[in-house]
Amino acid sequence: MDSYRAEFEIWKSSPVFDEETRRELESLTDEKEIEDRFYKELEFGTAGLRGIMGAGTNRINRYTVGKATMGLANYLFETDPETKKKGVVIAFDTRNNSTSLARNTADVLTAMGIPVYLFDQPVPTPVLSFAVRHFGTASGIVLTASHNPPAYNGYKVYDPRGYQLGIEEAEAVLKKVGEIEDWGAIPTKGDDSLLTMVGDEVLDVFTNAVLRQSTLKDAAAKKALKLVFTPIHGTGRKPVLQILEKDGFTDVTVVAEQKMPDGNFPTVKSPNPEERGALMMGIRLAQTIGADLVIGTDPDADRIGCAVAHEGEMLLLTGNQVGALLVDYLLKTKTVLGENPTVLTTIVTSDLGEAVAKKHGCNVKKVLTGFKFIGEKITEYEAAQMAGEKGVPNFLLGYEESYGYLAGTHARDKDAVVAAMLIAEMAAFHKTQGRTLAEALKTLYDEYGFYLDKVESFSLQGKEGLERIGQIMTEIRSDESFLPGVEKVADYSKGIDSLPVSNVLKFHLAGGSWVVARPSGTEPKIKFYYCIREKDQKKAEETLASLQAIIREKCKLS
Repeated sequence: MDSYRAEFEIWKSSPVFDEETRRELESLTDEKEIEDRFYKELEFGTAGLRGIMGAGTNRINRYTVGKATMGLANYLFETDPETKKKGVVIAFDTRNNSTSLARNTADVLTAMGIPVYLFDQPVPTPVLSFAVRHFGTASGIVLTASHNPPAYNGYKVYDPRGYQLGIEEAEAVLKKVGEIEDWGAIPTKGDDSLLTMVGDEVLDVFTNAVLRQSTLKDAAAKKALKLVFTPIHGTGRKPVLQILEKDGFTDVTVVAEQKMPDGNFPTVKSPNPEERGALMMGIRLAQTIGADLVIGTDPDADRIGCAVAHEGEMLLLTGNQVGALLVDYLLKTKTVLGENPTVLTTIVTSDLGEAVAKKHGCNVKKVLTGFKFIGEKITEYEAAQMAGEKGVPNFLLGYEESYGYLAGTHARDKDAVVAAMLIAEMAAFHKTQGRTLAEALKTLYDEYGFYLDKVESFSLQGKEGLERIGQIMTEIRSDESFLPGVEKVADYSKGIDSLPVSNVLKFHLAGGSWVVARPSGTEPKIKFYYCIREKDQKKAEETLASLQAIIREKCKLS
């Protein structure tokens, strides 16, 4: 019997698994579906767990989450002898089953003697990052799958400094999880005497910390800005509205149909603010009421998308465009930059923001994809400053192309709450200058050249999909000149610029453009990132289309 079949039979018949799980498995008739659910265990990586919810070893459920939690607890016992004193803080978003999975997680930890701080309501992921250091816990966990479709959920783990586990730490936890061979060994009966419920008081402290990042003191400008906000059925409603009110924005309209939490995300195809469809209700409302700006946050409110009024339409800005605009705005309005101001971005982030920063005498440091690497750098700088070292970078802003931003050190992960405040302030600032954010972006293009950025993601499902992704990376690694105008290839699997080893290829092209190939760390996807620098938009679009066609043909993708 195939190993996946043997595991399937165990789950289907063992009393360790509840009746609902066994009944779900009994109903399966598609052999491919059975294989996909059991051919492997959901892997614990640097982003924790993420997958489709359902019964099986390759699914998100109370058992796979419980096993990850037990492994994490054993790792914490080994690395931090004060774990049973410090405890762990747990948060969750508005997805289906997030509340119950968070409670299951708390039960495993308290059963193992670890105190737990559990939020009593869905909160943004950056609030969890903040809460880890606020409570001084040994770790933090948030149940979320960020902006994935409704069928998904996930489990992110944070270290004591408030950012997601690094590569070595994640591998150590994975090893501990792998040592658990008996599903029945996972404790499930929690000790409520070790459980502390967390309410609005932490959210209030968090938004007060966010408010300290405000740079616009013009109260009239804030009142004059007309904006629409949608939390897309997620956790952003309460904290974003709270911070906008505290900062003095009074003309804020919430999209009523998307205001309330709902894990089915019924009004959108995908709750991803990177996509126009997720913001369409907000865009239509903005056009009806004549708003200047639309902002929308994803389910766990760590990412934010925005659309701005432009020539009678609402123009959706990319993550890279917003990042460059924020760099420009903060360097023009922040009164104290400190010595050696520094922007943190990633190796797949557009170079426009870097060009803006350097023009203003601000340094730029690039890290690997994943906000944890930005969080690590912030912590590194903070420690060096506390030690009295000279010339230490002063963190100004961190951002990724994937709509994640952080200003301030209250969190160590991307934060759509602080981003919402700063984007609103930025729009209000430019409005006082007689221009929209779209016009402000054109001003940057006029000064620095035209940049066109694009991310193309290809999903290749199942075991065969993962194997094909590996083949694609091998093929393009062995034929580095398949793209025209390649001047240099950066293979991050060999270690570059003191960065951790990563399966990423970056093709630097003539004229300052580049293309990056990168498999996803949490899903069976391969992504291609494009940064095209040309003299104008038409030429950039032609170059992009040509490169996309070459890659699709080379990699046999569609």
